[in-house]
Amino acid sequence: MGCRSWSVRSREWPVADLLIGALLLAALVAASRLARDLRTLPDTAERRLTGATVSVVVPARDEEAVLPALLRSVHRVDGGVREVVVVDDASRDATASVARAGGATVLPAGDPPAGWTGKAWACHVGALATSADLLLFLDADTVLAPHALAGLLALHDRYPGLVSIQPFHTVGEPYEHLSAYFNAVSVLASGAFRRRPRGRPLAFGPCLLTSRAHYERVGGHAAVRHEILDDVELAAAYDRAGLPVRCAIGGRSVRMRSYPGGIRQLADGWTKNFASGATAAAPGPVVAAVAWVIAHHAVAVGALLAAWALLAGHAVPLGVGHPALWAVAWVAVSGQLRWVLRRLGSFGWWTWALFPVPLLAFDLVFARSVVRTTVRRSVRWRGREVPVDRPNSTERRA
Repeated sequence: MGCRSWSVRSREWPVADLLIGALLLAALVAASRLARDLRTLPDTAERRLTGATVSVVVPARDEEAVLPALLRSVHRVDGGVREVVVVDDASRDATASVARAGGATVLPAGDPPAGWTGKAWACHVGALATSADLLLFLDADTVLAPHALAGLLALHDRYPGLVSIQPFHTVGEPYEHLSAYFNAVSVLASGAFRRRPRGRPLAFGPCLLTSRAHYERVGGHAAVRHEILDDVELAAAYDRAGLPVRCAIGGRSVRMRSYPGGIRQLADGWTKNFASGATAAAPGPVVAAVAWVIAHHAVAVGALLAAWALLAGHAVPLGVGHPALWAVAWVAVSGQLRWVLRRLGSFGWWTWALFPVPLLAFDLVFARSVVRTTVRRSVRWRGREVPVDRPNSTERRA
């Protein structure tokens, strides 16, 4: 009884293998350089002993499920919050009543004027209705630790322009883990965390802190009223005014759960954000992040082909690469992905160990985003169709 032979080609490590290995290594090193600059919001900062006060503004549309957690967390923060204003952006649920029950002042945003997005208009309305020295804009799905405000104020003291926090992503249902690559790529490609950022600065919208004086100086949300990515354009406005923009990740201080409403909500959210923001970052980090994603695709495909050839008892083709190369590459890629994701969210072990699964989800949603933004010229978010061009349009925007 003969035995099946698992064969590989006779040349164990030809030039092709060495070239593949070098390219993969370069992509991993580039990603490591971007990830090592990630700054975490201080979680042990001492409470600031000044007279500055903070107004919290929460734009909210259909947020009854998540608002209670945010409002409880805001009321527990260590000092400084003068008022909490929830701006109800034409919600179709009990957002307004839930906000009132949580101790917030509720303002109806009404229909956004022509040329305004709904979120920018809600932020504008909220800012006008408040009076504190500092403005803290929070998405309704964020949650603050008691020490978070102290860390935010300490960072703003050092960089008195716009402070932007990308919250730690609390992952719930299994489908939410599919956003792993979106979280990683959006942070790495932004280049916003480098010690000496080059090119146009970026900001993350879930948590923004600024002084009222600087907010008014740059024109506030009125200056970005028609932008889908209002946070990115607001950072650009601060930069044009000569004011610093500083980004950090939330760590234990600021958390969020972005898409608890199902996989369609997740797809719509990333469709809206991703392709639209792909051209906003500096070219260097974008190229490095793209190379990183390509390397992950190469490892997934190369390992699959090599494994298929071995299991089928065929010689591995010269262009595929040595199976040992792909085994090492799989361990390296998944290990680095684990290192990055642990800083960004509570993603499960399979998101890095079985990385081709969330990688495929990334491909599908990114392709959808490209089609919506380049062919259909619109994206859909929270029941509204959002045009991606025609900034002077009189159409109602989301």
